[in-house]
Amino acid sequence: MIRILANDGIDPTGKALLEQAGYVVDTETVPQDKLIEALQQYDAITVRSATKVRQDVIDACPNLRLIGRGGVGMDNIDVEYARSKGVAVVNTPAASSLSVAELVFAHLFTGVRFLQDANRKMPAEGATAFNKLKKAYAPGIELKGKTLGVIGFGRIGREAATIALRLGMKVLAYDLHPFAVNIKLDFQGDISVDIPVETVTFDDVIQHSDFITLHTPFAAQPILGAAEFAKMKHGVGIVNCSRGGTIDEAALIEALEAGQVGFAGLDVFDNEPTPQAAILQHPKISLTPHIGASTNEAQERIGTELANLIIEHFSK
Repeated sequence: MIRILANDGIDPTGKALLEQAGYVVDTETVPQDKLIEALQQYDAITVRSATKVRQDVIDACPNLRLIGRGGVGMDNIDVEYARSKGVAVVNTPAASSLSVAELVFAHLFTGVRFLQDANRKMPAEGATAFNKLKKAYAPGIELKGKTLGVIGFGRIGREAATIALRLGMKVLAYDLHPFAVNIKLDFQGDISVDIPVETVTFDDVIQHSDFITLHTPFAAQPILGAAEFAKMKHGVGIVNCSRGGTIDEAALIEALEAGQVGFAGLDVFDNEPTPQAAILQHPKISLTPHIGASTNEAQERIGTELANLIIEHFSK
């Protein structure tokens, strides 16, 4: 009997599929320091971003036959090492793309209309400040006609570009591997249009975008720092729903204070789950606690896809 530890949880739909296939699925979270001991009883483990499956875990658990990642990035798994040891590694890269892309635009809409600051100040300052705040937040802007720079043009980056194009924005996309792609926009009725989007250079995105969104794997060094902020349009908006560490947070604060960056939307941080106080308290930063893929629809898609990949592997 196949035993699976879903250490970061799994949607009930996915769990039900695995159990219908005759597998035992445990969803109680095991702390990282107890993981090796617990995994001696399991054939497979599924994780999201919290649990790490590194070389030490793989070496200490020769019974482990599969590692499943619910989501896109696999930075928390030593993928190639696991595969070299005969352990299958699977993930669900497409299942959460739309949810993450929609959160990007939640942050963009928030930033251009000062919602993050209004939601802090209106309850704190009360009705007496109503007219003062109304005047302060009057100079909002629209997204239509503006340029969105997308750094990292994988599934999520393309989904963000699709939303941008539907809103009437222009898109500049950068990827480590340059390519062109047609994005299909479906409208009411039977009308659909293919929009060609070509990747450009990193400097093109940095210098010519009104807003920039990051969709890259984990980077050892920040992708955006003081030098990059200095080259951007004055008042640019920055959104990171990708990975903590891809933005130099100290440089971001300085750029916000100077007005070079108009606002930022952050779903990921250098030190999760305890981001630095300056980030949490800044009036020009819209905050979410790493929830990019955390919608009901995405979790059901992730659970279903992950369950099917596991069943397929063990049925071979």
